[in-house]
Amino acid sequence: MRAHGLSKRFGALLAVDRVDLAVPRASVYGFLGPNGSGKSTTIRMLCGLLTPSAGDIEVLGLRIPEQAEALRRRIGYMTQKFSLYEDLSVRENLEFLATVQGLPREARRRRVDALLQTYDLADRARQLAGTMSGGQKQRLALAGAVVHEPELLFLDEPTSAVDPESRRDFWEKLFDLADAGTTILVSTHYMDEAERCHRIAILDTGRLMADGTPDELTARLAGRTLGVQAREPRRAQAALHAVDGVLSVAQIGNELRVLCAGNGDAAARLRDALRARGIEAEVRAIEPNLEDVFVAATQGRAEARAA
Repeated sequence: MRAHGLSKRFGALLAVDRVDLAVPRASVYGFLGPNGSGKSTTIRMLCGLLTPSAGDIEVLGLRIPEQAEALRRRIGYMTQKFSLYEDLSVRENLEFLATVQGLPREARRRRVDALLQTYDLADRARQLAGTMSGGQKQRLALAGAVVHEPELLFLDEPTSAVDPESRRDFWEKLFDLADAGTTILVSTHYMDEAERCHRIAILDTGRLMADGTPDELTARLAGRTLGVQAREPRRAQAALHAVDGVLSVAQIGNELRVLCAGNGDAAARLRDALRARGIEAEVRAIEPNLEDVFVAATQGRAEARAA
C-alpha cells in the first residue's frame, strides 16, 4: 500500500496534509496521533470510503478511489464502535457477513465453523451479540472483518473499549493473521500496542510527523530523555518546565522523566537550572521510549506553530 501527497479538506479545514505512506505486505503498521490528527480520515481514504482532495493512492495494485469497488472484496475493515447486529446471534452475524461477501453455502459453513474455533466463540455461537462482553464483541468483530480472508485489514482504534487481557489476546490474533500473509494497518492510542507494530506512523494536525520502526524512532531521541531524582519532585518539576528546550516533564513514581528538544549537554543544563533554584538533584540519561517519540513529534510541532 502506497500513498503520495495524500490530502483531505473539509471546507476550510485541512484534515490531512500531504501525507506519504508505504506499508509493506504481511506487516503490522501502526497509526498514532492525538484525537483529530487525521488518522481515521486517512484510513477511510486508503480503503476507498472517502475521496481524497489531492494525492495518489495505490492499494494491492489498485488505484484508489477509481478502483475502490474492486478493492472492497480484498480488504477487511473494523471500526472502534461495535457495528454488527446485536439482535442476531454470533453465528448469524458471521453467516450474514459471509453471505454478503459472496461465499458459497458449503464454503460459508466451513468458514464460519473455523472462525468460531479460531476466535474462541464456539461456545457462544447461539448467544445474541448484544449480550456479549466488550472483549467477546471485539473478537466477533475481528472474525467478521476477516470472514472473506482479506489480503489487507484496516483497524480503526479497535481496542479502545476492552480490558488489558482482551487487548493482549487480540494482538496475538493480529500477529497470527500477519504471519499468514495479511497486511494490517491499525490506529491506536496505546503505547504498548504501538511497540508491537513492525512500523509506526505518527500524525499530528493532519501531517506525518514520524515514520519508522519502534527502534528507529526511539534511537533518534538518544541523549534527549533524562531521569531526574530530587527530594522535592513537584518543586523540581515546576523549575524544569521553565527551562528552554524542555518539551515535557512527567513524574513517574519518585523520578521525573524529562524530554528535551535537543541534546547539547541537556543534563548539564538541567542541573544548572535546578541548582539555581536551590534544588539538589541527580540527572542522568535514560533510554527513550515510544511515549517520548510521540511527545517529541506532537509537542515539537506545537512549539513550531506557536513560534
